[in-house]
Amino acid sequence: MDIGRSINIELLEGKKVYFASDQHFGAPNEYSSKKREKIFIEFLNKISNDAQVLFLLGDLFDFWHEYKTVVPKGFIRVLGKLAELSDRGIQIYFFTGNHDLWMNDYLQEELQVILFTKEQEFIINGKSFFVAHGDGLGPGDLGYKRMKKLFTNPIARFLFQWLHPDIGVALGNYLSRKNKLISGAEDIKFLGEDNEWLILFSKEKLKEKFYDYFIFGHRHLPMNLSLSSTMESRYVNLGDWIVYFTYAVFDGQNLELLNYKES
Repeated sequence: MDIGRSINIELLEGKKVYFASDQHFGAPNEYSSKKREKIFIEFLNKISNDAQVLFLLGDLFDFWHEYKTVVPKGFIRVLGKLAELSDRGIQIYFFTGNHDLWMNDYLQEELQVILFTKEQEFIINGKSFFVAHGDGLGPGDLGYKRMKKLFTNPIARFLFQWLHPDIGVALGNYLSRKNKLISGAEDIKFLGEDNEWLILFSKEKLKEKFYDYFIFGHRHLPMNLSLSSTMESRYVNLGDWIVYFTYAVFDGQNLELLNYKES
């Protein structure tokens, strides 16, 4: 599995890197979503003074599809705040997830976000990071892997774009909220290291190359675990902004997984 050329980041004095994932704005309904949006915006305000880089690891939206000249309505407060952070010089890296994989260039053009559709390696202050949303990686997750082939099929995507946006977005929202696009109840419990697909994936990658940190979203369950008894490599899942409101912060030396409501 090839990843892009590693991206090097050197932190300025007093600056930090933040990671967050799986906000699923738009679900389960507009009222609930806006309450969570306000909490996330509070978080963005809080980190704005010391953040140098913000990683958003996918599923910022519960459903997102960009037509050539149309994007889904809503989310203006979150998008506006991200624009403000970008204008202040904070670099934003966005990894598409399984709910917002039909993202094109809107955020790139409007917010100067750097967009990734697959995993990427970063070197931050000499520490190596393997970063991805996490969907479809490792063994298992076969139902989603089959579904992703359909969602990313150029013909299927071309045909979907011919639906009127009012129909296409309504259909996408319905499928996402009702079926969670192959997310499910397994997200609410730890399956054990031998059954967690992303932990197994990380351990296999570690045999090929050392990484200080493997950072993922997708799983909705916050985890910060050692991957080896002989190497200081850690697996971090960022949790979500639905139940846990968790995020990770790296200060140039150490990474912590924190709960916003408790921090």
